[in-house]
Amino acid sequence: MASFVYRTAAMGARAAGATIEAPDRAAAVRELVRRGETPLSVDPVTQPGAAEVPGAVSRSWLPVMSRVEMASMIRELSVALTAGLPLVQALRTIARQGRSAGQKEMLRSVIEQVEAGKSLADAMAAWGAPFQDLTINLTRAGEASGKLAEVLSHAAELLDKDVKLRRSLLGATLYPMIILALVVIAIIVVVTVIVPGILKQLSGAATTLPWPTQIVKGFSDFFAGYWYVIIPGVLVAVLAAHRYYRTPEGRMAVDEKLLKLPIIGRLLRDVAVARFTRTLGTLTSSGVPIVQALRITRGTLGNVAMERVIDQVVEQVSAGKTIADPMEQSGYFPPMLVQIVNLGERSGRLDEMLMNASRAFEEKTEQSIKLFTTALPPILVVMLACVVGFVVLAILMALLQVQDAAMAG
Repeated sequence: MASFVYRTAAMGARAAGATIEAPDRAAAVRELVRRGETPLSVDPVTQPGAAEVPGAVSRSWLPVMSRVEMASMIRELSVALTAGLPLVQALRTIARQGRSAGQKEMLRSVIEQVEAGKSLADAMAAWGAPFQDLTINLTRAGEASGKLAEVLSHAAELLDKDVKLRRSLLGATLYPMIILALVVIAIIVVVTVIVPGILKQLSGAATTLPWPTQIVKGFSDFFAGYWYVIIPGVLVAVLAAHRYYRTPEGRMAVDEKLLKLPIIGRLLRDVAVARFTRTLGTLTSSGVPIVQALRITRGTLGNVAMERVIDQVVEQVSAGKTIADPMEQSGYFPPMLVQIVNLGERSGRLDEMLMNASRAFEEKTEQSIKLFTTALPPILVVMLACVVGFVVLAILMALLQVQDAAMAG
């Protein structure tokens, strides 16, 4: 175990820092994130008089490399190795192909450590981000099996699938969020700008306003009189909710409730199941031990409630039991996946069956995303229509009542 000094957002950039014990820097960062903290810097503690590690790079920043760039780099490395280039020569070739200064430094560090006798996986792990556990363990399995080029190709395909899924999710949520923002803005403008101007003309009427008009007028008066309290209050509530969500208890409570929602819950489950089948199938087919593969897969689900199920699965498998039972008991995983895992364990073809099933679950995820993008915007528009309709009704009822009173007088 090594020692690392870290600073978090809560501590501030000028704080003296605290220490954490972890096998490597990447593990230290993961542990801090698991605690709900946002690390600003994580650096190894240098012991007095200790010799520098060959190939180690002193840095206080991380190179910028997106998931797309990482997938491209891994694929380029796989192609170069398949073509027969030695590993170091392949890495040097990739480093010369239009990389940024940070990426070149990262590759230079990896090359130096490989030349010093380290494996490629160990060199990646020593650098840390942007190399993920998934990429590192697949690389280690490829080196151990002598099929590094083939396994790296699988890793690049897995990263590409993840990028495609993330883009689909972003596209699915962006449009509804824009609609929601427009709905909120429209309601605020109607209630705070249009309604007061109309109701002001009715303020001299002696008749009692209808109850819908009183509700709209009361809401308008309240917002106009206390907007300087409401707006900061909403911001504080949002920040408090975000802070609560960053805690383990809050994340668990929110994620469990999200899975129970009609449309969003189905989408989240389908995304997690697609990632589970593809990632676990790729890892096991590449030779990664099942317990280690499950632990890596756990971090790709994106939902703490489902991650807790994988923790139970790891405990069961470590005790010599099956994978399928805790998955079935949780109720989060579809029965078809449970049956596939069960049959795969019995037949010894778990990796093959998971890879075949992943295609079906990825198609189901695409259908869930389409359903989400199709159903949510009309729901938001109907909500806006109901609110605006209620406001219009309140104004018309008030106008008709004043008109009737004037005609009666």
